[in-house]
Amino acid sequence: MYYPEELIEEIRIQNDIVDVISSYVQLNKKGSTYFGLCPFHNEKTPSFSVSSDKQMYYCFGCGAGGNVYTFVMEYENFSFVEAVKFLADRVHITLPTVQVSDEVKKRMDMKHQLVEINKAAARYFYYQLKSEKGKVAFDYLQNRGISEEILKKFGLGYSNIFRNDLYRYLSKKFDDRVLSLSGLFVPEKSNPKEYFDRFWNRVMFPIFDVHNRIIGFGGRVLGDFNPKYLNSPETKLFDKRRNLYGLNLARSSRKENIIIVEGYMDVISLFQSGITNVVASLGTAFTSEQASLIKRYTDNVVISYDSDSAGIKAALRAIPILKAKGLSVRVLRVKGYKDPDEFIKNKGKEAFEDLIANATSGFMFEVEEMNKNYNLDDPESKTKFHKQVAYKILELESEIERDNYIDALAKKYNTKKSLLEKLVAETGKNTGIVSPRQEIKNNREKNKNSEDGIILAQKSILTLIANNEDIYKIVKKHLKVTDFLDDFYRNVAKEVYQAYEKNNKVEYAVIINKFIELDEQKKVAGIFNINIVFENKMQLEKIINETVKLIKAASIDASSRTVNDTNELQKLILAKRELQGLHISLKDG
Repeated sequence: MYYPEELIEEIRIQNDIVDVISSYVQLNKKGSTYFGLCPFHNEKTPSFSVSSDKQMYYCFGCGAGGNVYTFVMEYENFSFVEAVKFLADRVHITLPTVQVSDEVKKRMDMKHQLVEINKAAARYFYYQLKSEKGKVAFDYLQNRGISEEILKKFGLGYSNIFRNDLYRYLSKKFDDRVLSLSGLFVPEKSNPKEYFDRFWNRVMFPIFDVHNRIIGFGGRVLGDFNPKYLNSPETKLFDKRRNLYGLNLARSSRKENIIIVEGYMDVISLFQSGITNVVASLGTAFTSEQASLIKRYTDNVVISYDSDSAGIKAALRAIPILKAKGLSVRVLRVKGYKDPDEFIKNKGKEAFEDLIANATSGFMFEVEEMNKNYNLDDPESKTKFHKQVAYKILELESEIERDNYIDALAKKYNTKKSLLEKLVAETGKNTGIVSPRQEIKNNREKNKNSEDGIILAQKSILTLIANNEDIYKIVKKHLKVTDFLDDFYRNVAKEVYQAYEKNNKVEYAVIINKFIELDEQKKVAGIFNINIVFENKMQLEKIINETVKLIKAASIDASSRTVNDTNELQKLILAKRELQGLHISLKDG
């Protein structure tokens, strides 16, 4: 924690959550709660609630929730410290100077200078584009149909034909040592102390991070020279694997999916046509880190790469990476056109949206591409294709998913579903895929169900005690904080128990403040907002008994696995036995 807890709490108190969220979301008051359309998922009926009393928000549709810090972190993609600074500025609180080591200060100063260098370079490129020297680049962009408004929004520019033009301009403002780390310059081989511009005679595309800071550049050459596209190298600011071109704009589109394209011009052209939820990878194969970045904003991805063989191969490589991160993947084919840019210029926004609506699932796309290697008019080749399809189906973990795709593939390739099912079963048995996998899977699911049950029990009991002090007084006699085996729920339990002991009440927004990571803040909000349904007091009593026993039994089992003393082990065995006869009455409080 960079700042004292008291200061963090003071900033939160002065930033009323209704006021803050109202600047992003239109809210309507219903009773003591405000409702609006959730900014974190696509919905038509308001399920996003903001409580002035609790100083919390919660969406009953997607489960997003937390206090004012959580909202700013999630909406603006800020770190906790960035959210503190943002909200402090909003209420004119001056934050104390943070004492950091000389090494940390040096790194922070270096990054700040690199951001300023990139900003100055982008301004210079933009100026060059509008000058007489940049006419060739300006004409190129106009011929590509780029409007003046979009040109400004994406900060497009031009690096002119002189090989050290930018260096001579920036060396007047910044030290050579820092300029050399920016990625914008390359040392002369004959004299390493002299530099020339990495980019020259190129249309320039500034690359922004999600906070709209320029972290690098891409350049498209004018003329028949190679490479056609050139990107900034890796720097202290720029990591190609962890950034996506256009994400700074796409993340706030609030669409149900994000479209991945290949190039800068695809992003810009689609954006200009009104398709704003579009990003591009940065001259590298799609990465796991980029998939994780997309996962922050959506669960659904549409791949729209170029229609050539390289685009198809790139899509086939990206599909498993995206699926591994839990993303649903569909693939859009731009038939008759080489890329999305060309398609939308000829067919328009509505036609492109039709393509999105009818995009092929990632799995079916993979099978369709596999099909190109076989002649389905030849019985032998067709049989080989079906065997390959069977292997592909066996990769699917879910039995329902397998069944659905078997049905779809049988219809698409004019095969009896029963025969394809039989082939899948035989293939799995002959290759040893099904039986061992099923056995491992069953054991894994058995263990997982047991673990999930304990996790759910911890979450449920915390919900009950956080919302009812009488239940807390009863439960605390049987459950200690240390009985919560999960680190996260143990920390929440500690805060809830302490809140009751100190203040005789739980302030939800205050407890959320104890957690810095966004995911943890959202999980805490979920605990406080979950609805545990019971018809009467007797049913509530039953829920409490079952939940407490499950948590306590797991705690005893965990202790017995680490204890070495025989007497201690006997005590644990006795405690486990006594637990069977435990009955908690709500009258005990």
